[in-house]
Amino acid sequence: MTLVAADTAWVLISSALVLFMLTGLALFYGGMVRRKNVLSSMMHSFVVMSIVGVLWIIIGYSLAFGTGNKFIGGFEHLFLNGIDHNSVTGTIPTYTFIAFQGMFAIITPALISGALVGRIKFISYILFIILWSLIVYAPVCHWVWGGGFLTGEALDFAGGTVVHITSGISALTMLVFLGKRRGYGVDVIKPHNVTLTLLGTGLLWFGWFGFNAGSALAANSIAALAFMTTFVAPAAAGLSWMTVEWINRGKPTALGFATGILAGLVVITPAAGFVTPTSAIIIGLIAGILCYSAVMLKGKLGYDDSLDVFGVHGVGGITGALLTGVFASVGGTGLLLGNPYQLYLQFEGVIITIIYSVICTLVIGFVIEKIVGLKVSINEENVGLDQTQHGEKGYNF
Repeated sequence: MTLVAADTAWVLISSALVLFMLTGLALFYGGMVRRKNVLSSMMHSFVVMSIVGVLWIIIGYSLAFGTGNKFIGGFEHLFLNGIDHNSVTGTIPTYTFIAFQGMFAIITPALISGALVGRIKFISYILFIILWSLIVYAPVCHWVWGGGFLTGEALDFAGGTVVHITSGISALTMLVFLGKRRGYGVDVIKPHNVTLTLLGTGLLWFGWFGFNAGSALAANSIAALAFMTTFVAPAAAGLSWMTVEWINRGKPTALGFATGILAGLVVITPAAGFVTPTSAIIIGLIAGILCYSAVMLKGKLGYDDSLDVFGVHGVGGITGALLTGVFASVGGTGLLLGNPYQLYLQFEGVIITIIYSVICTLVIGFVIEKIVGLKVSINEENVGLDQTQHGEKGYNF
């Protein structure tokens, strides 16, 4: 293939945008926790840049995109063996493709941290990121994008299955080991700075244009379509979340609106390059309602998903994957265009990913629990993880 300068430039820019999303995620999560845990929460987002950034080059890329078999890539590209500055993937340098995919590998486990904040040991979190990236993320990425058994079957434009279902389901699974925060359901646990969360929302939306439109891997009409759907779906989801909350609670909250926007970003991710902007609006409206309902259900079921990772990313990812099978009309057809089989393939991919993520996360959690333990002591939880895990304070007034 011949290199196309515009494609290379766009994917490089998109790679930087996706990495910048980690800053948005750190602010989004950091504002939602209590003041005593703001630094530890933000560290959970930032430290993944280093851990997975190195891990991706050593072995992650090879496991995800190496030849291997239908379930996992091979080891031929360890330390990027066999790849140099002259290597080409499609119309872009292979190094550009590796960088772009590496940013996805970085942000996915960071999403899980929102369910674990305020109670997980930092060393345990590091071990979890390493094991989860190799055992869960890399294989699922290979299944869907690297030539595995779901490649060309289940539609996932930018990571509804690979990113959001894996992270959302794994976050919920880890609660089996961590249990509830001290005082959950008794004390009022409120975000310490919603303004940070709103700022993080804007940065996430900004970076998400690279996340979705960059997944076209070219500066073309599909990138433009994905850009448009990434613009309108979160807008619609923010409105539907705000409306439902307004009806149920009597007031629309800034935190709820921000979470609705995030739900819309999540739900459009698998569909971004496969549906029209009009369909994206419908998908976003549905996401706002379903994800709001999932978050409200958390209180009734009594599980402590600190920052609603499952309710937004798990439910949003599943919803987006299935609705892709309904509304797909570009580069594939869905249920509305007379292809119910695509919806079946989407459902199959969702179920397989859920089962695999649960089983592997349970094994990973069990191993870490036995080696170093997972949850901080009650005293450490009371003091806060900023001081007990990092020896710092977020605010020194």
